[in-house]
Amino acid sequence: MTDISSLAKPEGSIPAEGVRTRFAPSPTGYMHVGNLRTALYTWLIARHAGGKFILRIEDTDQGRLVEDAVDVIYRTLAECGLDHDEGPDVGGPVGPYIQTERRGLYKQYAEQLVKTGHAYRCLCAKTESEEDSGDFDRGEDPCRALSPEEAEARANAGEPCVIRQRMPREGSTTFHDAVYGDITVENKELEDQILIKSDGLPTYNFATVIDDHLMGITHVVRGAEYLSSAPKYNLLYRSFGWSVPTYVHCPSVMVMDGETGAVRKMSKRRGDPSYEDLIAQGYLTPAVVNYVALLGWSPGGEREIYTLPELAQVFDIHGVSKSPAVFDIQKLTYFNAEYIRALPAEEFAKIAAPWIRKSVHDPDIDCAQIAAILQQRTEKLSDIPEKVDFFDALPEYSPELYIHKKSRTDIPGSLETLRKLLPELEALENWDDKHILALLTGMAEREGVKNAKIMWPLRIAVTGRAVTPGGAVEIVRILGRDKVLARLKAGIEKLS
Repeated sequence: MTDISSLAKPEGSIPAEGVRTRFAPSPTGYMHVGNLRTALYTWLIARHAGGKFILRIEDTDQGRLVEDAVDVIYRTLAECGLDHDEGPDVGGPVGPYIQTERRGLYKQYAEQLVKTGHAYRCLCAKTESEEDSGDFDRGEDPCRALSPEEAEARANAGEPCVIRQRMPREGSTTFHDAVYGDITVENKELEDQILIKSDGLPTYNFATVIDDHLMGITHVVRGAEYLSSAPKYNLLYRSFGWSVPTYVHCPSVMVMDGETGAVRKMSKRRGDPSYEDLIAQGYLTPAVVNYVALLGWSPGGEREIYTLPELAQVFDIHGVSKSPAVFDIQKLTYFNAEYIRALPAEEFAKIAAPWIRKSVHDPDIDCAQIAAILQQRTEKLSDIPEKVDFFDALPEYSPELYIHKKSRTDIPGSLETLRKLLPELEALENWDDKHILALLTGMAEREGVKNAKIMWPLRIAVTGRAVTPGGAVEIVRILGRDKVLARLKAGIEKLS
């Protein structure tokens, strides 16, 4: 077969220096955790080496395209801090960076493969969808035996036609992966995959090889499910006389199925969360990125919390595991709580405010004050509305809440405490933590009881909750005089 490495390149030279990686998603709707991890590892490899990170949109599968999906990709990368050096929106020396805009390019390369015997026109009646579904047992394709002239004549006459890669029937193909090492496959096991579909668009497996070469990609990061396709990629590279990039196949991301208890691959169709779902559930982007980085990769040692720049500094391909990674929502929640607690108070208050306002609508209640008592007690932001709804309105509650063994309170004693507290709080001039605390502890001292015996009835009366984010003093101060006095009176009436 003829070497075709001299095939003319499109305008612009192929970058030949430095590390160049690419994230090449299909715009099919959402960024699942596996996609995000691929993007993250690809970005980390480039940034660790001081190289370039390229975004390429692979939209050749027109039937699966989802409106606005490209915007989801842009937004997710931007929120996660994964800035790209080249792409559809920022341009670059080897564009266009959208595959459908490179349509004529792929046909040119496929025709060259036909001329050199590395591919052939297939006019079989079986549809591409049957083959893609796995229901089509094609066996030996009769079109392999057609002369190029006959196949071309029939295609020109209007017969539906695809272009297939002509796989060798003897020998084996060995490829090297940075994670899994050398893998050898018998060529007779490889089917003649479609390169150009009947609509003239390339398949993923063909377009990605052409684009990776022409864009100078040095490292290709993808999921382990693509390991079986790697020999086909290698044979394409050899057919063109091109250098093979470094393959980095990442282990699958698994999840424990809540219904069956079995471990399975993450799936949006099974209700597993995408990146956007996790953010909507109250997880912080930096916590998600940090956790996703550790799904199948380890920096070594016991440290787990890393900023994105720190990950770029320590990331090493050799730390990627061969074993599937299990997505653990409880572990992510732990990460999220650590990130929330480490935030500057002002930043947390800004982030928490929209969640507080989901249940606290009274404009007189200061969200920043509520945020201050929430920060060390919050694991994820979506927990906030339920934690603080009592600030807006006193919920219905049972008098039994006043009975608390540890505080040594009962209903009659609590009623007496509230009756004594009411006039003292009415007379309190300085409504701040210092003076509220002094009032409560002073009463406890005069009564000869522990502070809790005063504060427990007060907290129940003003919140209607046994568990609250913050103690009686903080809550009384945030609620303000009018609300506290009104709720005290309601408590006295309830217990009377």
